[in-house]
Amino acid sequence: MSTLHSSKYAPPINRNMKVLDRSFFIKKIPLCVVKFPNPKHISEFAKKYKAYILRVPRIPHVIKLDSIQHDSRNKTLACDNNIVTKGVLLTDTIASPDEISEKLPSEVLEYLKDTQAEILPYEYVLDYNYWKAEDILRSVLPEEYLDEVPTGFTITGHIAHLNLRKEFKSYDSLIGQVILDKNNKIECVVDKVSSIATKFRTFPMKVIAGKSDSLVVEQRESNCIFKFDFSKVYWNSRLHTEHDRLVSNYFQPGEVVCDVFAGVGPFAIPAGKKEVIVLANDLNPESFKYLKENIKVNKVGLMVKPFNLDGAQFIRQSTDLLDQFIKEHENGEIIMPIKVSYHHRKKQKMIQSIDNGKHDYNGKVVEKVLLEPKTKTIKIPHEISHFVMNLPDSAIDFLGNFVGLYASISESNCISKMPWIHVHCFEKYGNDENLTMEELHERVYQRILKSMNTTPDILPFNELSFHLVRKVSPTKPMFCVSYKLPRTLAFIHQNNS
Repeated sequence: MSTLHSSKYAPPINRNMKVLDRSFFIKKIPLCVVKFPNPKHISEFAKKYKAYILRVPRIPHVIKLDSIQHDSRNKTLACDNNIVTKGVLLTDTIASPDEISEKLPSEVLEYLKDTQAEILPYEYVLDYNYWKAEDILRSVLPEEYLDEVPTGFTITGHIAHLNLRKEFKSYDSLIGQVILDKNNKIECVVDKVSSIATKFRTFPMKVIAGKSDSLVVEQRESNCIFKFDFSKVYWNSRLHTEHDRLVSNYFQPGEVVCDVFAGVGPFAIPAGKKEVIVLANDLNPESFKYLKENIKVNKVGLMVKPFNLDGAQFIRQSTDLLDQFIKEHENGEIIMPIKVSYHHRKKQKMIQSIDNGKHDYNGKVVEKVLLEPKTKTIKIPHEISHFVMNLPDSAIDFLGNFVGLYASISESNCISKMPWIHVHCFEKYGNDENLTMEELHERVYQRILKSMNTTPDILPFNELSFHLVRKVSPTKPMFCVSYKLPRTLAFIHQNNS
């Protein structure tokens, strides 16, 4: 629709509104409706003369009639005799029956006459339910703010999370209520009050609409269920693709992964379902609490072991924690049950009722031993294959803890392969800087060298893989840098570094 045409269907404007008044949003559109004695002419007319019927998004041109007046809130109308009378709305360039002869061509007029059609005035009433969130907000927010109407949000469970700019803060409850109304899966809307300022990556938030009694959510991701208190732990739904990328592309069944900043388990839980052994750590007591709960809910307790340690301590003790995990299992093995198919279980039930252990099933003799529940054995490796460090604000600062990771181990003992390190980080730059992606990579690389107190000879640039996870803002990209821990650094003694 053109601007002129669409303005007819735009909501009424009230730029002084601070508290949502739904009753204010009423608009009456004068139209004409064609009522045919024979219902078969409705579709015929709409098809043959479609240039002259109403074509407006979300307003049907064929409507049900019981009287001349119509309200968009009343969707189903029927006559007393249970026979529904329908009509066709004409183009909105015709506002009354008096304009018919002037604005419709003779061919259309002749058709209406031949079919004994009746042209009636019709008032279509638009209300609050008709308009989208952006339409409503554009009609109430100050004109100077309309270039960027705040309709974007992230959904986590039943919560919509906004990050309102300063100029919109005084309209927060109005904005929140409109978003709540227009999204039926949302029960609560929160606004980020200030930046992440705690060591647990949580941020102060304000409930601006909906229920505020509980911010505990259930989020589904990667065929897993994650439960957590959104106000007390870090969670970012925009990282779903990144979680899948590492789990799918790097982690292999039977490998050991150390998740240094595991949160509530977005890397650890899907990896555990893939039969990857995960030592999952988080310092935040609330994250640790929900990590344990999510391990249980997703039935990955055999594969995922939770810890509540400082990240630096966890890295330094990771080899000992793995040894301890191995000792907790007889012969250093995890016995995994194998899922039994429906047909397999059906056969098994039949066999259990037979004393001799055999039964003729579909003409075949089935041995009882083949139908007993099966398990498989996973040998726990003595080597860690991956470290995940998803703490982008400061993860690079922890890299020094990998220096001397295997210093207490005799190299002849043999750690045959070095672990991958996947470190997430931001690389913020100024608005006045025009940096290429290669220059940003070089900046990150220099920070990594400095944190690990090493040189390009030991950790060459070309051994690092850079992945752009997302842009938090135009000048704040988030990267994941993946590289193998250099053997020289792993076995070096700290006092020689």
